[in-house]
Amino acid sequence: MNDKALVKVALRYKALYLDIRKEDINMSSEITPAVYSLLERLKEYGYCVSEELLHGLGMVSVEELTDIVAVIEDVMGVELNWSPLVKDWNVPTKEGAVDHFITWIANILHKEVDIRGTTLPCGHLIPEGTFPLERYNGCPYCGTPFVATDYVFKGQGSKLKELRLFTGKELKEVFQSLLSSPTPLDMTQKNSLELLLDEYDVPEGIEISMKETMMLVIRNLVRKEDGDKATSYLKTPTDILRYLWYEKTGQLQIIKPSVLQANARRLGYQMGMAGDTSLTYQERMKEHLKLKYSRKTCKMVAKWMNATSLSAKKAAEDMNPKRGMWVRFIRALRLAEYAKRKGFEHLAEIMDVFYNQDYTTWQGCIDKASKEKEAKKVLDLLKSRPGSFARCLFATMLRFGCEETLKAFEEVADKLPMRLLVSLGNAAEIYFDENSIRSIQTITGLRITIEHNKLLSLYSREERQQMVDAVYGVYKHAMLRRFKDMDTESKTIYIAPELFDIPISVGDRSSTIQDTSCALMGTRFPVEGDAVRLFLQWGKGLHAQHLDMDLSCRISYDDKIEECAYYHLTCTGAKHSGDIRSIPEMVGTAEYIDLSLPELEKAGARYATFTCNAYSCGSLSPNLVVGWMDSANEMTISEKDGVAYDPSCVQHMVRVGDDYLAKGLVFGVLDIARREIIWLEMPVSGQTLRSACREDIEALLKRLQRKLKIGELLRLKAEAQGLEILFDESQADESYTYEWALNPAEVSKLLY
Repeated sequence: MNDKALVKVALRYKALYLDIRKEDINMSSEITPAVYSLLERLKEYGYCVSEELLHGLGMVSVEELTDIVAVIEDVMGVELNWSPLVKDWNVPTKEGAVDHFITWIANILHKEVDIRGTTLPCGHLIPEGTFPLERYNGCPYCGTPFVATDYVFKGQGSKLKELRLFTGKELKEVFQSLLSSPTPLDMTQKNSLELLLDEYDVPEGIEISMKETMMLVIRNLVRKEDGDKATSYLKTPTDILRYLWYEKTGQLQIIKPSVLQANARRLGYQMGMAGDTSLTYQERMKEHLKLKYSRKTCKMVAKWMNATSLSAKKAAEDMNPKRGMWVRFIRALRLAEYAKRKGFEHLAEIMDVFYNQDYTTWQGCIDKASKEKEAKKVLDLLKSRPGSFARCLFATMLRFGCEETLKAFEEVADKLPMRLLVSLGNAAEIYFDENSIRSIQTITGLRITIEHNKLLSLYSREERQQMVDAVYGVYKHAMLRRFKDMDTESKTIYIAPELFDIPISVGDRSSTIQDTSCALMGTRFPVEGDAVRLFLQWGKGLHAQHLDMDLSCRISYDDKIEECAYYHLTCTGAKHSGDIRSIPEMVGTAEYIDLSLPELEKAGARYATFTCNAYSCGSLSPNLVVGWMDSANEMTISEKDGVAYDPSCVQHMVRVGDDYLAKGLVFGVLDIARREIIWLEMPVSGQTLRSACREDIEALLKRLQRKLKIGELLRLKAEAQGLEILFDESQADESYTYEWALNPAEVSKLLY
């Protein structure tokens, strides 16, 4: 068993995994020198341990303690290169556009004219009187670093994060909760499940409700050459297509080839015609999406198709929405050939119906009835598919009337998963408000604003508000019925006040991995000190090359906007560590931005938006780490080489996965007056900070503000189950704290 993988998963839940039994722990045992040493290391990285974990550590070998330290150092990036371009960058170098222009001219003319200056290892001549070279770790002109450090600061953090004990029992509970999650897994949960699938077998009889989760299980079975066992999970041809496309693209959703090619073209776009490789990126994606399968895979998929329990007409109807993709897969997988073999009669029947198009589609019937204004027929058809009914509920209300539509919807509301009901409650107010900004997330992860339904103009403001109230009524009654049906022996409940500020994560698909802790988008982190330090580290495990990632910050005032970025290294209350455009060998490089809250408050700043972007062609670099530090204690910046990273001060950090589809990421908004940082994850498509549209960010913040909060859902639970809400955590039968809410898997259990 790979204990390091299990330690890594446990750390995401603020725990350490030990291969012991809790019953065997002696709570009065003495602490060994090895454990004392481990505690000192943990303190340096900003952690402390619970009493149970403290005594549990004494039961494991020194080698296991060493492995724990190694995992934490890897997760926190302790052994990476954290030196920026400028030494002691808290003191500005006062470089400007003139320095770059003079250096550019000098490098053109230096072979013909004798120019006094210094030639750097990268080959660039830096003329005298321009950049103060003694302040730099690399070339200030091209952004190539020459210095790599092997240390970070430790132990400056003013607040330690407590780690609890996880044994095999707790990890198996996490494993089962991920498998049975009623909401789509975010990228962190997905990665944790992949690690746990390598260690544990899927329990028999467990219900996997999410198709995307099912794909991870099937891939694990196929890699173990147990593909035949996947038949029990693959109920429809769309399930099979989802798996095949996941193996091909790494995306758990079925994204059409044309969309992936268009996205690749965006990733290859470069400002300036000389560097633009958009067409090259599109061609690479087109080549990558070509299908080619071994005979072994073809036979396995043919068996899956033949074993589907749907009738041939139902199966063909299921395939119809992705008909173009299915034609390609049928050819690549030789399904027509296998359909002629004995034992594949059902596959042959499906192929025959599909190619002859001898079937009708549910959506076609809906469209026809809607066009002919047959409201009753439309509603009857929608009731046959409750999930589809929920997704088009608002538009149907506008087209066929609120009362009749909601009456039909209530008949099937109890058949819907709770996450869809929550989504309806979250979306109603924005959908029916013509003056609000409607923000959606595209299938590639980008968030954009869209226009409202044109039919809204047919209704008065009062009528639209009545629709919102009616949706809330249906939603609330359905939720109360769900909670009332849940068995509980509790009489009292504690709900932390902070939970009324954290939105329920429904419809927010995360594309980043949170290795140190898990937090729902919209979580607010209080700032303890007078400084917030943003950090960006990229290039881990890659050879030295040009790879330009940029860390930026936009500061918003009532009447103006200031930017701290590679093109403007200092502004009111913000300082940048310098623009690095190339990475050293294997260890990566870093950029920082320091924000001074007293300066920002004095200047009247309202918000600071944190972003990172890939200026180079392509998406954000794999394994790129971005986040922020905060501490009531002063955080040091090295005068020698500019290192400013301290893992004990890290408040939140995320890592970009290998299949990230965007060029940029908005990862936080600092509310300066409230001294709180709102954790966001908003992918953006451009090379610079300016591609992060202010209207889109505001729309996302308003959407998060209007979403159902965890505290409100728990209050509904208390109302339905007759629980008394207490204000003393220790006295309550059920306790829901802020720390509990940082675990999305635990929060999602409310939606069962």
